[in-house]
Amino acid sequence: MKEKFLKLVSTAVPLPVENIDTDQIIPARFLKATIREGFGENLFRDWRFDEQGNPKPGFVLNNPKYSGRILVAGKNFGCGSSREHAAWALYDYGFRAILSSFFADIFRNNALNNALLPVQVSDDFLQRIFRIVEQDPSSKITIDLENQQVVLPDGTSSSFDINPYKKVCLMNGYDDIDYLLSLRDEIAAFEKSLTES
Repeated sequence: MKEKFLKLVSTAVPLPVENIDTDQIIPARFLKATIREGFGENLFRDWRFDEQGNPKPGFVLNNPKYSGRILVAGKNFGCGSSREHAAWALYDYGFRAILSSFFADIFRNNALNNALLPVQVSDDFLQRIFRIVEQDPSSKITIDLENQQVVLPDGTSSSFDINPYKKVCLMNGYDDIDYLLSLRDEIAAFEKSLTES
């Protein structure tokens, strides 16, 4: 089981780049491992580090004024290949939610399957988030999963959609197996009713 996601209140990291693909999120050369841990150190590897492994000062994850458990990214985040490792890397780095105005479908599903919440908002609302975070990096954004709302420090808010099943899983810290196990009493009762009829 993963940690439960009910309400996240956090500062955010702005990455206003469109069409960020999964090879940029986690380059193919780091896909050899089959366990989910350790991918965070290579998140955005080629953007974060030079060929000698030194941090590139211009990249946002290397900027000490930005931190938090929310990544705010440009439109069409997670496009490209279907690698699940992209979601693993973002989660392992410490992100719990990604805000964007559009997500690639496969990335969205991979994220939800790995306790990472992709929150799709309008282009205008996304630009408002970028402005707020860049003007004041200490600004905190609230993502209320139960009510499906993103609330900004200035009080503006936006609703978002999520698959109801995945919402239940996130709020309870379930993966698919945990969800089935949570229903074992109902399953047992159903099986009993079949034998009694």
